[in-house]
Order: sequence, then structure tokens, then C-alpha cells
Amino acid sequence: MRSTGPGRGSRFGAVLPALALLALPPVAAAQSAPLPALRLNQVGFETAGPKAATLVDGRTTPVPWTLTDASGRTVLSGETAVRGEDPTSGDHTHIVRFDALRAPGRYTLTAGGHGRDITIADAPFAVLKRDALVFFYENRSGIPIEAEHVARPDLARPAGHAPDRATCFDGEDTRGNVWPGCDYTLDVSGGWYDAGDHGKYVVNGGISTWTLLNAWERASLRGLADPYPDGAADIPEAGNGVSDLLDEARWEVEFLLRMQVPDGARLQVPVGRVTRGQPLTFSEIDAGGLVHHKVHDVRWTGLPMAPAADPETRYLYAPNTAATLNMVAVAAQAARIWKTIDPAFSERALAAARRGLAAAKRHPELYAVGDFHGGGNYGDESLIDEFYWATAELYVTTGDAALLADLRASPLYPGTSGQPVRRTGDIGWNSVGGLGTIALALSEGRVPEAEREAVRQSVIASARLWLGETETQGYGHPFNSAFYSWGSNGNLMNRAMVLGLAHDFTGEAAFRDGAVAALDYVLGRNPLDQSYVTGHGDRPMRNPHHRFWAHSADPAYPMPPAGVLSGGPNNTAMTDPVAETMRGQCQPQTCWRDDIGAFTQNEVAINWNAPFVWVTAFLSPT
Repeated sequence: MRSTGPGRGSRFGAVLPALALLALPPVAAAQSAPLPALRLNQVGFETAGPKAATLVDGRTTPVPWTLTDASGRTVLSGETAVRGEDPTSGDHTHIVRFDALRAPGRYTLTAGGHGRDITIADAPFAVLKRDALVFFYENRSGIPIEAEHVARPDLARPAGHAPDRATCFDGEDTRGNVWPGCDYTLDVSGGWYDAGDHGKYVVNGGISTWTLLNAWERASLRGLADPYPDGAADIPEAGNGVSDLLDEARWEVEFLLRMQVPDGARLQVPVGRVTRGQPLTFSEIDAGGLVHHKVHDVRWTGLPMAPAADPETRYLYAPNTAATLNMVAVAAQAARIWKTIDPAFSERALAAARRGLAAAKRHPELYAVGDFHGGGNYGDESLIDEFYWATAELYVTTGDAALLADLRASPLYPGTSGQPVRRTGDIGWNSVGGLGTIALALSEGRVPEAEREAVRQSVIASARLWLGETETQGYGHPFNSAFYSWGSNGNLMNRAMVLGLAHDFTGEAAFRDGAVAALDYVLGRNPLDQSYVTGHGDRPMRNPHHRFWAHSADPAYPMPPAGVLSGGPNNTAMTDPVAETMRGQCQPQTCWRDDIGAFTQNEVAINWNAPFVWVTAFLSPT
């Protein structure tokens, strides 16, 4: 299992000049006010689902609690379970469980002299599910965001980077390496802006698109309702007879395909492993079929900055093996999903995937190297997982026996006969082996049943480990490490996705409960009593690090829409101006501020909102 942090591809440091242009607002006064002692999901609890809260109380013996209805009548009571000192929050905690209450309504939970209003409903996450997908439409590149498709007029904006034509970067990077450029220009319009800036990155777009497509495919294979049927989302494509989830994902798939190098192109690129800090050596290669790593501005822009106002020149950055394999995996996945929906698109995606895999095998050691102004690096030192993921997706789509042989030869393949169960492990943009395992676990008839069962057991083993972690700390979520990385909330949602799949494979309710516990955490059951989701809860996040949703930097810019997930606590890469003041002053779970300048803690990104969509869709299937 490899670490998935820092979540933004080591972009810190390069952002500081841009932030110097911004007069950072003070931390909101509410963050210094006393917090309620009862911490819980601020959106609501499922009628038939798990229900838990955390009480911060120094007593070492159980504390009585009661639930009263709107008339003041006690409907349920009990005693807390003492969890004790929580090392990652610094709180002495008690757990309140009220699963037995199964009547919808508004109630007041009181424990230790502290009260909190709660809601119990049959589908409390349905609106959250709708809003979570909004993130992607409103971060589209190359298309106007129309007033008729957004919740407030101020969220509308002109198209940014339309068209987005770029040639290869030909200049000096931050380490003095001189890149030679190329003799072609690509139209890489479309796709989603990655995060708080206007860059578009293939390795982050890959996992994000895969996650949305998997939410659709998982429901389809299980015979469940489409998570976002045509017309469910307010997007321009609504009414075209295709799932809105697929329409949204296709916006990024098309971008990924446009990032592929034309056949016959020859490029000067660094080949093989590079010792960090050493000058780069360039070699000429046949780059046809490879995929460019990213496209972004030559310099960081300041805050705020509407996409259409971006004044900087944009460049393509060198193709590499990881980016190529990301495109291969997603294009192969798209090819099977659109096979009957749009056969021509399916064939185009499959052809691109095959070209890409051939190119990656021809150049198996092209790494994302070089440090550049204007965008994150997203470097990755191991490509075993990308090869495995891409091969798995293409095999599930085609059934090619040669690809199955490659899978069986991979050290990540968990279906090898007679081997101990190998856990899938954490998932992130630079740790994608689990995505290949999930694709195989969901597939029908592609691998022998004994092997598919071993693959599923790999997913279940990780889920069971993380489920155990819910019992080891005071806030009940499936993560007990003292190290909260950049994008910790996104990592937690990826764990919730795996817990959801384990529930599918086993039918064990505890796995679904674990996914709910992860959602409880981001909705307020945490040491900061903070809903990390805009527009939802008593104390929602309001000031993300984002160049357009930048009202706190300039009132002429909008507040964010509802449904945007903050990156969350980060005590491992505290390099922005806000986080730097907190270093050594906060417990791991409390290293966060709702501040536009806190880009290592309060940035938002496609690869965090994508599993958030998956989890809310899983918990709200209709």
C-alpha cells in the first residue's frame, strides 16, 4: 500500500507567488468560538441506517443521553460508551448510538448537558447526491456556464480557454532544465479544471472520470436504477436520452483523448529514472500514441481569476507513461459503457486505448519530471499500478487472452491461485491498482470464478481493515492514522467507496455502515464540528481555495455552489501561508481552516468530489 498524499501532486511552493498577490482574509471568527460538545452529521440520519454521535466530555464513566421529539417527549434514552482520549484530535470522547430510533422526524439529542437538533429521514442524502455532481459542470473548461443551469446567477460565467490550443512547453523549468518543445499544436479544449487553478491534468482526470463511470457501471451491473438518469442533473445535455452521469463524464473523456500525441510525432524527452535535483538528459523518441501529462498556464495566476480572464499562455507538458495509461484505462472503460449508447464513440475510445497501451509498452519508463511554474507536478515513481489498471480495463472490455496473461504476471493481481489474500489498499491518483482490481471484481465471465472471488476478497480485506479502524478513534470514521494528507477527505471518500463495494460483494450491513460513518465525518462528526461540504449542515465550508468561487477575496466573485467537498485536514504538507501558522499548533484532525488562502487544506478538486459523488449515489440509490 502506497501513500496517496500529498493529494495535489506536490504543487505547493509554486503557488506562493500567486498567493502573495492576495490579501488573505482573517480566519473566520466562528472558528475561534466555543464548539458544541456534541459532534454529529449535520445533514441527517437514515431512518433504517446507523446513527451515532460523539460527545466531547472528560468524564471516564458513561454519561446519560436522551432523544426527545418536537413535543418534548422522550422517545429513546441510554448511556454513552466511553471511548477515551482520541490521539488525533486531543479530545476525550464518548460515543452515543441511537440506531433503534427509526421514525422520521426532527428530534433533540441531549447528552452531558448539551443538546443538538437532528433530522431522521428515509433519504437524507438525496439532495447532497444531486449537489455533489454540480461541481463538475461548474468546473468545465471550454464552455459557458449558463445561468439557466446554475443555482444562482452569479455562478454563471463565460467560457474559459475556448478553444484551448497549445503546443509543447519550450523553455526553462524552475530547475534550469531547458525543454525543447515540439512542432505541433493540439486542440485540447474541454475537460474539467482540476482544482483551484485552471490546469488540466491527465492523471487526476483519469481517476476522477473512472470513479464517475464506475458509479454508473456498478449500478448497471447490479440491476439498480441509474444514479443520475437523463434529466436528473441540470446540465446542457439533459434530455438527450443518455444518463446525465455519463454525459458529464464524457466531457472529460473527450479531453483525455485529445491529449494523445499524433502518430509519427518525434519528441525530445527525458527517458528512465531521474535523480531528483540532477539535470535532465533528453532523448528523441517516437512519441505517437503517448499522452501529454497536462496543460496549464506558463505562470501561476493570482486570486481571484475567472477562466475567461486568464491572460497567460498555456502549454502542453511532456507525455509520459502514467498519463498514457490513465487515458488507456478510462478510454477502455468508456468503450464498453458506450458500446450500445454511441458505437462510433466507443470505437474511437477503444482505438485510442489500444494505441496508448502499445505506446506505453514501447516506452515503459517515461516519468513526470521537471518542476514548472503555473501547475502541479503530479509525479509518480512507480508505474506498476498504472500498467495493471490499464491492462485490467482493456481486458474487461475486450477479453483479449494476451491481456489476461499480462494481468496474471502482475505482482498486483490478487487472483493468483493458492496465494494469501492481498489487500487492495488505499486508492489515489498515484495509487490506482485498486481501480483495476475493482474492474475485475465487477466483471462478469472475464476471469475464472475462483480468480474473481480472490479479486473480490482483495477488496473485502481492505474494507474489513478500515471498518476495524472505525472502532479505534473517537469520531467513528474509517481512518486511524496520525497523518492527514493533502486531500484527506477525498482519501476518506475513496475508502468509503471500497466499503460500499465490499457491502455489494458480501451483503454485510457493517460495510455500508462504515461508508455512512465516513460521510458522517465530512458532514460534521469531527473535532471542528465542521461540515466540509458547501451548502450542507449547520457549519458548512464557505471559502474554498478556488479562482472563481472567490467571494472572500473579492465580493465581485461568487460564493461556491452547494455540494463542494473541501480537501480537509492536512498535517503533512502545511506549506501555504495559512497552514504555516498552524504548524505544531494543531492536532492532526484539527489542522484545517475555512480560508481561501489555505490551499493545502481547503482546496477543492475533481478527484475528491468524484468519490463523494460515488458515495452519495451509493447511499441514495433512487
